[in-house]
Amino acid sequence: MLIVGDSSAAGVGVDRQEDALSGHLVGSLARNYTVTWRLIAQTGLTTRKLTKILETAPADAFDIAVTALGVNDVTRLRPAEKWVDETTALHAILTKRFSVRRIYATSVPPLGSFPALPGSLARFLGHKAEVLARALEQTTRTGSTVQIVQPDWGLDPETMASDGFHPGAALYARWGAELAGHIRADLTDQTDKDGTL
Repeated sequence: MLIVGDSSAAGVGVDRQEDALSGHLVGSLARNYTVTWRLIAQTGLTTRKLTKILETAPADAFDIAVTALGVNDVTRLRPAEKWVDETTALHAILTKRFSVRRIYATSVPPLGSFPALPGSLARFLGHKAEVLARALEQTTRTGSTVQIVQPDWGLDPETMASDGFHPGAALYARWGAELAGHIRADLTDQTDKDGTL
């Protein structure tokens, strides 16, 4: 499994990877499967910047990719049409260069609910986030290798990091469990169909 993305994928907001998205996701899947994984994530990454990093990263093969992106594209006011093109390019690199068979793309979080953002800015960025989230959903189609995962964000201060902008341990746990549930269901379905993972 390849996990890629921005600061939320990198685990900003908690002190240990065990408490971050990767820790909860891998820990949940490891109850049923042997999991090998790699994390490529960095604070401030946009979809376009991550794609450039992946163009030169060692091209190991992965069955599954998980993406956590969009917040920095929202704050940089990336137009939806360009962001969709950049997301499509990212997914193409994941499938072609890294042999990924299934991509689980986390939907753009609702920035309008981030405790750190003041009212008018929260409303503005919240609207931009909704536009990008809808655009992303429209790019997926039946039979696509991409599945959009919309976590139950519940962005109250208790689930967020102290900065009010990044997930806290409780939100990472919920997000990781939800992703693991989608992945586990697909793996079970695939095994039922052809006897392989």
